[in-house]
Amino acid sequence: MVTQLPLKSLAKQAADMMFLPSDAADADDPVTPDELAVLRAQYQKEGVHVGIQTKFNYAWGLIKSSTRTDQQEGVRLLSEIFRNSPGRRRECLYYLALGNYKLGNYAEARRYNDQLLSHEPGNLQAESLSKLIDDKVAKDGLMGAAILGGVAVAAAGIGAMIFKGASRRR
Repeated sequence: MVTQLPLKSLAKQAADMMFLPSDAADADDPVTPDELAVLRAQYQKEGVHVGIQTKFNYAWGLIKSSTRTDQQEGVRLLSEIFRNSPGRRRECLYYLALGNYKLGNYAEARRYNDQLLSHEPGNLQAESLSKLIDDKVAKDGLMGAAILGGVAVAAAGIGAMIFKGASRRR
């Protein structure tokens, strides 16, 4: 059973996100399944004539979900708003960056975030997200280098054993 949460408070919370907080602390702060269910119900209720604000609110909730498929759908919906509503692009940039960051699409996340920073150079939330992206890319790069290093060491070991075995047979 889905708990009925006041739609007004969720819509207000999503709308307030257009006036972005000062850091990317919300990057790992998911909405609850009940909150997402309320946003989904409103989105579905409006059907084919869904309003842009309702679509944005639902996309925001999907991005903030802890489920990858929800996050992918949120990025898709925000991309539609970004493409089709030039007046709403700025408010989509941060959440497109955040959604792509959460999905591991760091180049896309950086592209959207850099766009936001080019329009708002002092945006603390975008600067904070930029640092998160850079840190994650560096961490993943180190992990990749460690994995490659381990593979190289293993290959060298196997090569040495093969070479040693071949030289004994002679």
